[in-house]
Amino acid sequence: MPRVIVDCAIYRNGRRTEGPADFSDALDEARATGDAFLWVGMHEPSEEEFEHVRTEFALHPLAVEDALTAHQRPKLEVYDDSLFVVLKPVVYDEVTDSVTAGELMVFIGDSFVVTVRHGEGAALAAVRRRLEHEPNVLRHGPTAVLYAVSDAVVDHYIDVAAELQSDLEELEAEVFAPNASDTKNTASRIYGFKRQVLEFRRATSPLLQPMDRLAFGKVPFVHEHSQPFFRDVADHLTKANEYVEGLDRLLSDALAAHLAQMGVRQNDDMRKISAWAAMAAVPTMVAGIYGMNFDHMPELKWGLGYPGVVLVMVGACLGLHRMFKRRGWL
Repeated sequence: MPRVIVDCAIYRNGRRTEGPADFSDALDEARATGDAFLWVGMHEPSEEEFEHVRTEFALHPLAVEDALTAHQRPKLEVYDDSLFVVLKPVVYDEVTDSVTAGELMVFIGDSFVVTVRHGEGAALAAVRRRLEHEPNVLRHGPTAVLYAVSDAVVDHYIDVAAELQSDLEELEAEVFAPNASDTKNTASRIYGFKRQVLEFRRATSPLLQPMDRLAFGKVPFVHEHSQPFFRDVADHLTKANEYVEGLDRLLSDALAAHLAQMGVRQNDDMRKISAWAAMAAVPTMVAGIYGMNFDHMPELKWGLGYPGVVLVMVGACLGLHRMFKRRGWL
């Protein structure tokens, strides 16, 4: 169990205290006074490792299955003895310019909080330290933990959206560059970017409904006076979703503009090819006519016939070149 338990402590009246190592004894001690709760943090537990926690805290089997399996959408489920919340924190990798979503499950019940984290991102150590330095907030019990965790996850959404916005500006500059040449790579980058935004949307969009329930409804095991704080989280989440929707629209516009530019470039290339082909057709035609093996053809016995034909071919090519240049084909 020490491998998966990141931290475990009893918080009494907003202050951290050391309690019994056994979950059952620690939970009984936290419930004895009524002003304390137990917070257990776990990272990617197996079914066997989580079994003891499930038994001691009487967690619902469906919620336990979701917490162990992961790959869940953000949601809020209310059971008889606990509240189950799924969050999807996102991490932005500056090296690969990619977004990776983890998963964070929060169980809240009578005088206890159990957090289960999947993935390398969204470590809760910083959230726990911040709360331990704010005893007035932590004094509100498990509700304070749920608020702090949700607030940290949603605030990081906005940071990731700002990073993606910066990457999008660079991509737009590449798309609309006057001398852009590697069109195949640009289209691939736009498509890859849209997949990153889709991964981001899967984390932010489904979370709106759970936050609205916490902000405007009565949810068991959540302090009724905490609604203004969850409304603040919901406002930040709405802002993050607006960022995501804006990024998706701009990417679609950039892809459409890129495809249109490719069509324009292809038309320009075809016009240039056609112009050069037309100029090459004139001397080819003249040379083909005078290359026929007939005995009776005009100008065959004329002394200036050869330079005259060459002059005609050069003059025709120069005239065509001037006409195509004036029309912008060359």
